[in-house]
Amino acid sequence: MKRPSRMALLPLLLTVCAVAMVGAAYASVPLYRAFCRVTGFGGTTQRVDLSAQAMPQARDRWVTVSFDGNVEPGLPWDFAPDLKNMRVRLGDVVIVAFHARNRGGKTLVGTSTFNVQPDKAGSYFDKVQCFCFTRQTLKAGETVELPVQFFVDPALADDRQTDDVRNITLSYTFFQAKDQSAAP
Repeated sequence: MKRPSRMALLPLLLTVCAVAMVGAAYASVPLYRAFCRVTGFGGTTQRVDLSAQAMPQARDRWVTVSFDGNVEPGLPWDFAPDLKNMRVRLGDVVIVAFHARNRGGKTLVGTSTFNVQPDKAGSYFDKVQCFCFTRQTLKAGETVELPVQFFVDPALADDRQTDDVRNITLSYTFFQAKDQSAAP
């Protein structure tokens, strides 16, 4: 039996490489999101279900949490927190509200991204409930309250790398969703 020449294997090798590169490109976004969710990289917060676990044990350490709301230029919404900041004890579950208003003349669907600064606090910032978990549909002229329920994990106090964390900023940016099919 005759072995294939190197020149005959080259197209096969190039095809395998191209398929692998396309597969890696498609997998990169979900893998990056999973990595950020697990590690808190880039200020990615954690999502928790308090019904499935015990309430966190509060600690005698406090941080100031500041809130920030932004809207992409193409989306005619106003979006802001009710409070600019609040003092939070580690482990205490708190709720803060944001308000969004559609200034446009038609119903629009928006989606938000979020992050926490400093980045090293992201893995300790636990969201129980958040408007950012779902898309938001606002009719023309409609105003809605968007609550966020969260706590700062008491384990923050045990991490020596976070000894200097006294202030945490939770920031949201709303974008017009690419899929507007939910808008009538």
